[in-house]
Amino acid sequence: MDETNEQDLPVVDLAATQGYIVDDSDEDDPVLIQPNGEPVQTWRENYPYQERMSRDEYEHIKRALQIELLKWQNWTKDTGQRHIILFEGRDAAGKGGTIKRFNEHLNPRGARTVALEKPSPRESTSWYFQRYIQHFPAAGEIVFFDRSWYNRSGGERVMGFCTESQHAEFLREVPMLENMIMGSGISLTKFWFSVTQKEQRTRFAIRQVDPVRQWKLSPMDLASLDRWDDYTRAKEEQFRYTDTDESPWITIKSNDKKRARINAMKYVLSKFEYTGKDHDLVGDPDPKIVHRGRDQIGD
Repeated sequence: MDETNEQDLPVVDLAATQGYIVDDSDEDDPVLIQPNGEPVQTWRENYPYQERMSRDEYEHIKRALQIELLKWQNWTKDTGQRHIILFEGRDAAGKGGTIKRFNEHLNPRGARTVALEKPSPRESTSWYFQRYIQHFPAAGEIVFFDRSWYNRSGGERVMGFCTESQHAEFLREVPMLENMIMGSGISLTKFWFSVTQKEQRTRFAIRQVDPVRQWKLSPMDLASLDRWDDYTRAKEEQFRYTDTDESPWITIKSNDKKRARINAMKYVLSKFEYTGKDHDLVGDPDPKIVHRGRDQIGD
């Protein structure tokens, strides 16, 4: 299907959201309603589908894949496997919501999420990777990182929270670190969730308008709005240096959150031959939604 022309879609002015309301009838996909009663449909911006995944289809597939995730977790425990999954991407791209659906029915004794605050004074004088390494999995464990050591080549790089030499050192060291991680027997999956510029603004507006979501909107989020191109350059530089055949970046088009979550689950499950796997159900991720990071440079 043809992609929607982005020029046909509105740009939401976050300084002028009076009169907007949020339709929360679908909790997974809240809709921003304009003062004229029309929905904002910026999710269509450069998106390969004309319709978002329906609630019924999503719930049916999600439940089946969550059963597969439980099989994968049981196999992980039985065989002593160790897994790290990184969730990176644009602000408001749906990382946290995807982690929540991964974890929804997993046994919390063997699966946990790590979402670190900014470094403490002590951590800021330690080796950069040190505070992340202490959260790595032991046998039978799955660790989800809601943002990760890649803060250094993303927000820290763009907002000036690290020096040029610190950034260069990071790009030199991280492939070596990840080779050591995988060499120790830990599987590493690196997701980058992408959202288009107009859709990101819409999601920020939803957070601004909806009282129960306002906590999600930080001053850093608002500051990032004017740095879109800077974040794009930082992302592409990150892909050039850290997307390797051994440790690739996997990008997920996330303008439709439901389809993004389903395909992230499928990607992880497709990597492993666990006991009782339903190959027909898992299949392959949608090639319209899931891409190799380095192939998206300049896109």
